[in-house]
Amino acid sequence: MRTAIIGGGIAGLAAAFELEKARRAGARVGYTLFEARERLGGCLASEIVGGAVLERGPDSFLSEKPAGGELCRELGLGDDLLASNDAERKTWIVVRNRLVALPDGLMFMVPTKLIPTALTRLFSWRTKLRMGLELLLPPWPSGLPDEAVATLVKRHFGAEAVERLADPLLSGIFGGDAAQLSARTVLPRLVEMESEYGSLTRGMLAAHRKMRAKAKAAAGNNGKIDGSGNSRPAARGAFTSLRGGMQQLIDALTARLDPARMRCSTPVIGLETVPGGWKLRASGTTELYDAVIMASPAWAAGELLGQVDAALGEELNAIPYSSSITVNLIYDEARLGRLPEGFGFLVPASEGRAMLACTFAHRKFLGKTPAGKAVLRAFLGGMKNEALVTETDEALVEKVRRELREILGVQAEPEYTQVSRWRRAMAQYAVGHQERMGRIAARVAELPGLHLAGNAYDGIGIPDCIRLGRKAAKELAALGSQPVASGS
Repeated sequence: MRTAIIGGGIAGLAAAFELEKARRAGARVGYTLFEARERLGGCLASEIVGGAVLERGPDSFLSEKPAGGELCRELGLGDDLLASNDAERKTWIVVRNRLVALPDGLMFMVPTKLIPTALTRLFSWRTKLRMGLELLLPPWPSGLPDEAVATLVKRHFGAEAVERLADPLLSGIFGGDAAQLSARTVLPRLVEMESEYGSLTRGMLAAHRKMRAKAKAAAGNNGKIDGSGNSRPAARGAFTSLRGGMQQLIDALTARLDPARMRCSTPVIGLETVPGGWKLRASGTTELYDAVIMASPAWAAGELLGQVDAALGEELNAIPYSSSITVNLIYDEARLGRLPEGFGFLVPASEGRAMLACTFAHRKFLGKTPAGKAVLRAFLGGMKNEALVTETDEALVEKVRRELREILGVQAEPEYTQVSRWRRAMAQYAVGHQERMGRIAARVAELPGLHLAGNAYDGIGIPDCIRLGRKAAKELAALGSQPVASGS
């Protein structure tokens, strides 16, 4: 069973790792990974400057999704896993050039505590009253067509909650627009709560009670035993990173793979089905494979698979993408001045700024920045500001520094700046995404040996990409007992 893996990001590398494991265990499987760029890892890339770990792309993954931590531990990186510093976790929203803290008890856009919601300066009294009356909403009919996140949030909490809460939160996560993102795909739990309880606040409170009861019941089993035989809880943050940067994961993966099977700077330019498999064209060579794991962005997959199935190509090309820019700035902490508490701030689009968000990276993950230094990590771009990706590094740094002066009062000169651009890198789950995925799955089922993996399908995060890549490889490895072409 010879498999071509197209795309050398985390999904493709996870698939290759799984196939390599099967090959070494004796399964008759082989693989070749094709990556158009000169390096592997996609958006996962880190640089260490003066002892400070700078993340060019994602700085972590969600701890609650197991695939990321499991792979790290399997690769021997367990001791380097680093939980976010949630004891100091606090997020601010920019409102008319002032920072306003997200109120306590806010559980992903849903207020669950009366007094903090009543006292916050984030919302007007009209919005606060609406949030209180939201508790009286009856259940919403199930089975209705998909709708935008903005529509769902506005129905419950009003337009101001969309502007100051939903939109900046989703811009920070997806680089997307709440008016376009699918509620059913992006916020499935809220859609379910609305159908069952009507009020999202009532639904969230009920879910929270269940979580606390479950945690209490399992408390005796979740501790660790220290040297004295005493039980202590395992430290865990909402996010998990690696001490040496997310590049550690890429380096550990590639070290486990056969270098002869990795082809960087080798774009695939043609695909077609042939009896019993696939014919692949890349850099003047034509090769035959039994299966293909397509781990490239959906727009790139659409260009290739459109040569095989026009309808599939159209569906893949129709998945929207946004571009992202990260700007890292290293400061002497003494010269930087006092920053607000917490991890950083989000910027609503209504503020008319270039920045979508800024993370105080030296606080979010302790131990990745030397003492006396501070790292501010700004995010720009997204669906509403794609044009920024074409601007020069100097122009982008100047925009960020100006906005940091205006929002935080930062006057200090950074000791080092770094700009990273990720063009068409963030898939957007637009309204109707699940229906599109159903159509894509039906077309893929008609093409034996084809598997899709990546952030365009069933989760945008690192754990989701790892899960999909490994799942595709495991399914193919299970067929490894069948005869394969020579040379695998």
